Amino acid sequence: MASLEVISFAAAIAGVGLSVILSITTLAARRLRPASAISTTSSTIFTSERWDYAGWGLTALSLLLLTVSIVSRALSTGHGPFSNMYEFSLAFAWGILAMSLLFRWRYRLQILITLGAVVALALLLFASTLPSKPVPLVPALQQSFLLSAHVAAAIVAYGAFTMGFCASALYLIKDRWQTSAIPGLEVLDDMGYLSVKIGFPFMTILIILGALWADIAWGTYWSWDPKETASLVTWLLFASYLHARLLGGWHGRRAAWILIAGFAAVLFTFFGNYIFSGLHSYR
Repeated sequence: MASLEVISFAAAIAGVGLSVILSITTLAARRLRPASAISTTSSTIFTSERWDYAGWGLTALSLLLLTVSIVSRALSTGHGPFSNMYEFSLAFAWGILAMSLLFRWRYRLQILITLGAVVALALLLFASTLPSKPVPLVPALQQSFLLSAHVAAAIVAYGAFTMGFCASALYLIKDRWQTSAIPGLEVLDDMGYLSVKIGFPFMTILIILGALWADIAWGTYWSWDPKETASLVTWLLFASYLHARLLGGWHGRRAAWILIAGFAAVLFTFFGNYIFSGLHSYR
């Protein structure tokens, strides 16, 4: 089982890496190719659309391989991916890949899946540098079902917020340089909004489940631990986005900057173990 975990993890890294390379190459070729050189023959095997589907397929295969790795580890350890940063990183990358595919299906835009794959690849490469050997759970982590649900909510929330970050970054690039290689501003703005509509409820669930776990593990629902506080700041940032958009009519650049700040808060929360000591210092 351990060998299956390692092999599928390595294959997932290779798959995501190939997906990124293929997607970037296709985007660059499409950008540089003159319009007169674009073939109109639908049967041509080297059309950019076919390469887009190849990149989409590699991302889907990588998600499957990463699923095999996470499930194999869970079966061998007897718990979900919540005991250390290696497992957190795999789970975070899984959420990004899954949301990338969802947004690719919803909007039919390969560039978004490319950016998501870049972030996922960075997380997987980071995970490859971390100790991966399973160790016995400390007492605070011996709440397998509750913590598995907590991490599952984080996977959905963080994956969705990553898509919001990617859409917002593309929005600011499009707004600044008016490049034709990026989708329209209205579409990108809608993507950012959808990411928060998906991610914010799960971020709320994440905090609630975390409070329930904290009461069991430490005897209090809230202790202002650095990671708890960072999670609350993240929640408040995305809550402010929804408030500004729905009640203040904020769209465009102002909304995009909030989503980018929110994603920075997500990363700060995720890597908080390396910045602050506290009750969540499980590495």
